[in-house]
Amino acid sequence: MDHGDKIRAGFSTVLLSPIFPPEHDQETRRLLQRMYSAHFLRPSCWAWLAIMLSTTRVSSESLTSDQLDSVKDRLAEAAQKSWELGTRAQALLEYDARTYSVFSGTSLPPPSTVADTTDGLSAVFDMAEAIVSDRASSNGNIDGPQPLMKDGSAADPASNGVSVLLANWTGQGSLDYAGAAQDQLDYLLKNVSRSSDGAISHRVSQVQLWSDFVYMVPPFLAYYGVLTSNESLVTEAYNQIKLYRDHLRDTDANNLWKHVVLGSGIDEGHWSTGNGWAAAGMLRVLATIQNSEFDGSFSDQKDDLASWTLEIHSAMYDVVDDTNIFRNYADDEDTSMMVLRLLSWRLRCTGCLSRKALYASGSTSSFAPTSTTSGASPSSTVPSGLQHFTADGWLTPVVNPHSYGNEGSESAEGQAFVLMMQAAYQDWVDAGSPETMGYAFAPPPGVPS
Repeated sequence: MDHGDKIRAGFSTVLLSPIFPPEHDQETRRLLQRMYSAHFLRPSCWAWLAIMLSTTRVSSESLTSDQLDSVKDRLAEAAQKSWELGTRAQALLEYDARTYSVFSGTSLPPPSTVADTTDGLSAVFDMAEAIVSDRASSNGNIDGPQPLMKDGSAADPASNGVSVLLANWTGQGSLDYAGAAQDQLDYLLKNVSRSSDGAISHRVSQVQLWSDFVYMVPPFLAYYGVLTSNESLVTEAYNQIKLYRDHLRDTDANNLWKHVVLGSGIDEGHWSTGNGWAAAGMLRVLATIQNSEFDGSFSDQKDDLASWTLEIHSAMYDVVDDTNIFRNYADDEDTSMMVLRLLSWRLRCTGCLSRKALYASGSTSSFAPTSTTSGASPSSTVPSGLQHFTADGWLTPVVNPHSYGNEGSESAEGQAFVLMMQAAYQDWVDAGSPETMGYAFAPPPGVPS
């Protein structure tokens, strides 16, 4: 049996198991891992992946180019906070500048000469320029280790680190991008407090671990390590994910992740969005490693990252109901608010499990509030003809990105993950699609076949 046959034969088993089946030899396990992360388990795949799992044919419904441009325009308007800017940059790299995305499948480091600056790449460089230009005043004109911008989160500013590293790598302008990236790195590794076992705090004011961290910091550490051939930084990216999993994974809840632990103001609920942040961050680190010079020396770590992502994947699917929309807190049946995002899986795409559901036609969309929401829940009229998009391109309904217990109306993250899902879908199409590739899909536990 050749490796292609092994992959096709083992695909169902892998989807149903949190680890790669032991009967596969190491080379086949690596092929499975690459296939998963490169095409099917990248953060932005989950929405359309569910439709592949539960139907024999993927829905042909999609957004038009004009509609996607509107989504991108609304994203540009809404992205203001540190993590929103970082998420926007990641979405643009995946959607508009795929050569510079870690999911492109091309070797890292990327080209140092930009042959053709796309609109997306130009926007990424513009954000990096603005951030580095403003960082001194933002941080009170201090010298030495400092975040890329002042923030109550010790982690969120680092979500912009990849953009700054790319601007330096490709020689954009005269700003000291290298120095800014180095200061951000030193701030994380030397200045930010840690838990007793070495987990870098997500917050500045106290040692506290948030699931969000896994998307913000480890991808930056891994990318920095790959660009500078610093294996210890790649190892640190993996170690931080492992430490966070040790603290946040709830083995009493089928391995769903808690949202916030340690310190005061904890949230031990299984926030769907946080589970998505964690899975997406792991996959970015996995893709960074496997496209780098360190691919051969991190086999065990890559297996872990793929396994831990599938672990969250299975746990989330186990609690989704027949609406195909995740609750704000995944396993809280009393939580009436459900978040439809894009399932870039920040699962912040916390919600939509399928492109078919996301692009469903309809005239209105209503969203019931949680018990923590004050006031009435708005209903969004959607003359666009798509149930989950307004006429001017806002995804709806969404959680309030600045108050995670409440409903919102405009979410930069939601917009970003629409673009990520579209990019992932295009990757799948470019790969030949499962129908033509002959793969056998089986749903994870809890997903109807």
